[in-house]
Amino acid sequence: MTEERFALAAGDTRAPVIVALYEAQAEHRELGMHSHARGQLSGLRRGLLTMGTDVGAWIVPADHAVWLPPHQLHYGWTHGAVEGWSCYVAEPACVSLPERPCTIRASGLLREAVIRASDWQGQTLDEHQWHIAMVILDELRAAPVEPFGLPIPRDPRLVLIARALLDDPSDRRGVDEWAAWAGISERTLSRRFVLETGFTYTAWRQRARLMRALELLAEGEAVTTVALDLGYDSVSAFIALFKRTLGVTPSAYFKRA
Repeated sequence: MTEERFALAAGDTRAPVIVALYEAQAEHRELGMHSHARGQLSGLRRGLLTMGTDVGAWIVPADHAVWLPPHQLHYGWTHGAVEGWSCYVAEPACVSLPERPCTIRASGLLREAVIRASDWQGQTLDEHQWHIAMVILDELRAAPVEPFGLPIPRDPRLVLIARALLDDPSDRRGVDEWAAWAGISERTLSRRFVLETGFTYTAWRQRARLMRALELLAEGEAVTTVALDLGYDSVSAFIALFKRTLGVTPSAYFKRA
């Protein structure tokens, strides 16, 4: 990706309603906190991507994509080799698109239309290209939201707990221990976790572990190693939770991806 092409995609308001990019990379890549003047849709054909904001984080497996509204501060990194695509949408065209970041299941039509658009050159669209751009926007509007997000609580005391668990998802401390550590009552911790994230503390911790498991598996770690390193009681318990949440076993999931 050239610097000029990226600047055109991310920030030039004179550019077309959509500007698309497609690239493959063989190694881990990390981008610090930044934003774009345009809405950003990023997805993968192969590999795994993590993206986050100050209010949540999203895992983006193959055949999925994450949507970020214009001017949304975010960070991201890839895990190992990936083939990825991005579509930057002019701010006026984002009015009918999701107002908040989310992960979607990307249809084959959406993915292939963006990849087709990545070959376009110049700052104007012909009639055929305009129709493809409208298909991309229609597919984005209709795409189902997928449950790969992990909302971050707002209460500063809960933020401390959330960040500690994200740093070490295998931490086995219970609600009472975390409450004492953060200087909050156990009852308040439990109540505010649900109010601010939509998950109980236990469910949030399970999701944090699962997101980290997806990252480690994408980087080539063995299922047994991941299960034990993340503090699961057994490999079978990890596989059962994985299947209950994502519908397939870890091996089947990454074979499909």
